[in-house]
Amino acid sequence: MAMVDELLGKIQRREAIVGVVGLGYVGLRLVREFTRGGAQVLGFDIDAAKVKALKAGRSYIEHIPSELIGEMVGSGRFEPTCDFERLDEPDCILICVPTPLTRTRDPDMTYIEKTACAVAARLRRGQLVVLESTTYPGTTREVMLPILEGGGLKVGRDFLLAFSPEREDPGRTDYTTRTIPKVIGGHDRRSLRAAAACYRIAVDRVVPVSSCEAAEAAKILENTYRCVNIALVNELKVLFDRMCVDVWEVIAAAATKPFGFTPFYPGPGLGGHRIPIDPFYLSWKARQYGLTTRFIELAGEVNVSMPRYVVGRLMDALNERGKALKGSRVLVLGLAYKKDIDDVRESPSLELIELLRHKGAKVHYNDPHVPRTHKMREYDLKMTSRKLSAAMLASYDAVLISTDHSAYDWQFIVDHAALVVDSRNATKHVRRGRGRIVKA
Repeated sequence: MAMVDELLGKIQRREAIVGVVGLGYVGLRLVREFTRGGAQVLGFDIDAAKVKALKAGRSYIEHIPSELIGEMVGSGRFEPTCDFERLDEPDCILICVPTPLTRTRDPDMTYIEKTACAVAARLRRGQLVVLESTTYPGTTREVMLPILEGGGLKVGRDFLLAFSPEREDPGRTDYTTRTIPKVIGGHDRRSLRAAAACYRIAVDRVVPVSSCEAAEAAKILENTYRCVNIALVNELKVLFDRMCVDVWEVIAAAATKPFGFTPFYPGPGLGGHRIPIDPFYLSWKARQYGLTTRFIELAGEVNVSMPRYVVGRLMDALNERGKALKGSRVLVLGLAYKKDIDDVRESPSLELIELLRHKGAKVHYNDPHVPRTHKMREYDLKMTSRKLSAAMLASYDAVLISTDHSAYDWQFIVDHAALVVDSRNATKHVRRGRGRIVKA
């Protein structure tokens, strides 16, 4: 087909313009790899402050240095913009927008729908549109496609459509956007062929599957697998604590088996932009088919309950020391959802802080990667990170470890804190002051 051949030719000659919609943790990494691969990238975001920072060569993501942003913008290969009227310029449009849950834990398609409408308003013949946002099987065909075809153009004849889920894991150094295999499902064979050619500019390996639905389901499976296994060890943590057995020791022992066991670790709750959300997307979709995913829903309930369990452990520990949580000073260590990153999306630390405040505690936090909080969909804590010192630690009734950043000196923290509630097993190598540590 002439349209596909023309697009493939432009991609192979590195003449195709790649548009990335959403310049967050996922989108900005894609920009990096496409520019490294020799493509010209036009980046779209509704946040004018982000676009202004990028144009000035400043990064707002810790693991993407400002020097790299400056190089991409300075080379002319990357242009950030808030002008969505320019969506007719890219040959390939990659959509990386949020897919949160509503307060009733139903999928919130607002960002996808608004982006699809913006693309549809400027859609021209010969463009490839790829959705990267993690969502339930059927979204690309049922939500995106009708909007894109609303202007009269037809998929497969006038434009191409595919789904390729992001697979980012912030903080990892052993795998990057380029080296993580890219699953791609096309609406039809032409769409799959074009999408695979596009992504080969930026990634080492593409993994074609038979449909958009198969690609959407693959991503949901990956994250549901992790959610269920984390729920299992979280539930066992509660049980083993009641039995006076250390769940961390049990996991370490089980992990010595060279086959048939993969270790997962408990924590204060699930965090990150996908794992706490994706299983609920699948459960919602299952109900449309008259089915209930009881196993998955139970795992979600267990994980959602963990912040309250941790606060309960903190309350018990204070009570044993003759103190009430109400009026106590509590320092939360770590705001990010996992160690050594600045990403606070869906972080359990946010809920921990709100729960503690609700119960009357005076709460502060420290995080070397997150100097201050910012307004999010459900939280606006208006807090700044407190500087650690011996006197500062001693001024709190309890220190709650929520994120086990490598920058922390755990022995120093235990030496100077009156009580340490450890939800991450961060203090496992501490030698002095173990009587002041409570696992949670």
